[in-house]
Amino acid sequence: MRNVGKMGIHYLHKLNAANVPKELIENGQNRVIEASLTLIRERAKLKGELVRALGGSSASASLLGVPLGHNSSFLQGPAFAPPRIREAIWCGSTNSTTEEGKELEDPRIMTDVGDVPVQEIRDCGVDDDRLMSIISESVKLVMQQPPLRPLVLGGDHSISFPVVRGVSEHLGGPVDILHLDAHPDIYHEFEGNKYSHASPFARIMEGGYARRLLQVGIRSINKEGREQGKRFGVEQYEMRTFSRDRNFLENLKLGEGVKGVYISVDLDCLDPAFAPGVSHIEPGGLSFRDVLNILQNLQADVVAADVVEFNPQRDTVDGMTAMVAAKLVRELSAKISN
Repeated sequence: MRNVGKMGIHYLHKLNAANVPKELIENGQNRVIEASLTLIRERAKLKGELVRALGGSSASASLLGVPLGHNSSFLQGPAFAPPRIREAIWCGSTNSTTEEGKELEDPRIMTDVGDVPVQEIRDCGVDDDRLMSIISESVKLVMQQPPLRPLVLGGDHSISFPVVRGVSEHLGGPVDILHLDAHPDIYHEFEGNKYSHASPFARIMEGGYARRLLQVGIRSINKEGREQGKRFGVEQYEMRTFSRDRNFLENLKLGEGVKGVYISVDLDCLDPAFAPGVSHIEPGGLSFRDVLNILQNLQADVVAADVVEFNPQRDTVDGMTAMVAAKLVRELSAKISN
């Protein structure tokens, strides 16, 4: 996906060299961006109106896809994940009820506002600074239609920074974050990229968008990851001590004194026996039931969430990881909705 995204950018640079007016390109970019935001705005408005008309809901999960993969340091397959997750949610191999009995076909539990057209925007020559702002603005458009709350389908983990920023800015203050992952993703930057999927939580903490950050499932962390964790006061729970920490992690209470709780689930938090379709396979992870126990027992007002780093190009076992991602989305919808 990295090469695909750069083709349009490279060609636009050639056009600039050929004395094409800069304003022509900028005006075209602005039109594409406005059209992209308009579609999300209007879909969110429609879904918000529907949920409000039905009544009885103070919070409803709304899917927002962010098919971005170019900030991955290894493989870019997560850009293809959102449609595969949606397909698995509604594939018919299981019913549409969550474990606690919430019905996903009820729009008060889950709606869908579509995708941010990441590749189309990048093909117009839009850089990552502006792309991240577009993602943040898309999140805000969803939250401007209460009771909708964004449940974001990645994409690589770089999307968590603009999503959390949009949530925090809309709510007017920091959130607490529960982050499940094999990696802390808190490098200052990685391979010269400040927006790398290995760096979103450094950007989040620098920006003051989170008060408390708990990282669970960690089992691939180096010196910088630990130093950055100490710098930002991150609570890092490594797999090597999970048996000791289990009782605490399965009975978390978060969000008191802040605007709510954000949940970020990187599929590689799971042991690859449960989720082989990820870019960075790291043995020794959480079981799927471990993750569900943590999420289902969490006491919190969950204002938004993401599921990231599913790589369909590595999901070779009959769509197994797609179904795992779908199940997480279903259960997060239940957690968000009330």
